[in-house]
Amino acid sequence: MIERWESEDAADARIATTATGLLRTFNAAGVLTAADVHVAARTAELVGETDEAVRLAVALAVRAARQGSVCVDLREIGADAADADLPWPDADGWLDAVTGSPLREHSVVQVESGLLYLDRYWREEGQVRDDLVARLGAVPPDVDDAALVASAERLFPGEGYAEQRAAALAAARQWTTVLTGGPGTGKTTTVAGLLALLAEQAASNPDGRGLRIGLTAPTGKAAARLQEAVEEAQLADRFTATDRARLGGLTAATLHRLLGWRPGSSTRFKHHRGNKLPHDVIVVDETSMVSLTMMARLVEAVRPQTRLILVGDPDQLASVEAGAVLSDLVGGLAAREPGTVAALRTTHRFGGAIGALAEALRDGDADRALTLLGSGDPALELVDPEDVAGMARLQTDLAGHAVALRAAALTGDPAAVVRLADEHRLLCAHRDGPWGIQHWNRQVERWLGEATGAPIGAAWGHEWYAGRPVLVTANDYGLGLFNGDTGVVVQQGDQLRVVIAGAALPSFAPSRLGDIETLHAMTVHKSQGSQARAVTVLLPPDDSPLLTRELFYTAVTRAQERVRVVGTPASVAAAVTRRALRATGLRPRLTRRG
Repeated sequence: MIERWESEDAADARIATTATGLLRTFNAAGVLTAADVHVAARTAELVGETDEAVRLAVALAVRAARQGSVCVDLREIGADAADADLPWPDADGWLDAVTGSPLREHSVVQVESGLLYLDRYWREEGQVRDDLVARLGAVPPDVDDAALVASAERLFPGEGYAEQRAAALAAARQWTTVLTGGPGTGKTTTVAGLLALLAEQAASNPDGRGLRIGLTAPTGKAAARLQEAVEEAQLADRFTATDRARLGGLTAATLHRLLGWRPGSSTRFKHHRGNKLPHDVIVVDETSMVSLTMMARLVEAVRPQTRLILVGDPDQLASVEAGAVLSDLVGGLAAREPGTVAALRTTHRFGGAIGALAEALRDGDADRALTLLGSGDPALELVDPEDVAGMARLQTDLAGHAVALRAAALTGDPAAVVRLADEHRLLCAHRDGPWGIQHWNRQVERWLGEATGAPIGAAWGHEWYAGRPVLVTANDYGLGLFNGDTGVVVQQGDQLRVVIAGAALPSFAPSRLGDIETLHAMTVHKSQGSQARAVTVLLPPDDSPLLTRELFYTAVTRAQERVRVVGTPASVAAAVTRRALRATGLRPRLTRRG
């Protein structure tokens, strides 16, 4: 069944008051928004396309991209009986009409294998496919295999590291590797060992040049965590002083910074097909968050003789923009060249209960998930929103954490405050409404004000206060801050400073920061790439379109020691069984030969 929106407000911005024909009908039914309608109508007018069915198809392609899909299958959309009330065009002739339309001739839309694309996404998807296939067909890198195996035995000793050792050896012997695994499976350990292996191989280069390494991730927070994790992994005894010296000074950057951000453009960069990145190896962490557009910009900028390591968990939420690149690469490359996908399956981070819940979510087993949540294990808890005592405990815990954070912030100890902030995260699916972050941020600030007797929060005109946790929501290259960075406001003397989490703990005056949100609660999407000792997940009602397995899995796997789920059994069941499926053509395009 196709998702629809509803509104009783005649002034709702999603209503296209000037729409006509099929566009008006599907807008009134809540299938299309005004943005979908206006894009389709305007582009059709520009090329003289009058066929209402074709205009509807373009609007549906715009809608698909807005919701994260790269394309739309006109043969299947609307086939559900629940959508039979709408006047869907005849499926047999609909795609033919689009194929012969001036809109296709003028590169507004494209058709590939029965799928309808907006031209941009069709080109990007084809480019990613072509660039990756070219890399797979290249002559493998030249390595000293005997030395490689011997070093791998040292860096990944015994059966406990067998998965990581095999993955590192595979990545060292080829140009492109997709390294997958859930949280705690040793992905970063594998990356650190792999870099040591490659640095050792590069030490014998005749020119004496060391290995040029690029560490990157989609957000500043994820990049910082990657850098910290690689540095921590090198502290293990199996890494020699020589290993550490060869890898010394590694810094991670966002993908935007790695590629060379250009003012005024979010899709074009300094490095591109005509100006390749200089690195010998590039590691991309949290690849599940990478959109199709960013993947296209990355692979075109990577030299053919650069090892590209794409790291991530395909069971997590995909990018907020269009595409499901990591899951497509895992499926497509595994079918085409199985050795390019290295999967780590043994979990080392979680206690048994959280790991078992994550496994139940991956398997789509709602009954098992509910049994685990109700088992009484101290690491797991399910609180029904109608449970007065359970919700009172939630209030006590959230208010207690906020009070402790404020007390630490008033002492002016930045490191202690940042550590305390990561003790607990409240995760929501929505931004608005009773289960959204805006409501819960206000609630926690109200409880904090009641507990401390201080006027706290925007409602009192005190947006900035000691103990306010914050989230950076846009890149600021001048300050070196990136979307996804987190921090806490601390009292230093008679001034407030915003301390940003990270190795250096930089601090800024609040007046210098523009794109900031309060972080007593955060969306699950924004939590990707982070972790906390304990996590509370607020599940919306079971009819919420955002309630999916990928969202629930991502939220649960942010926790290290404890997970509390606030929701009804029906919400849990819906979250486990409902998939966040996105329409793309990358996987089949990767598997096709020729």
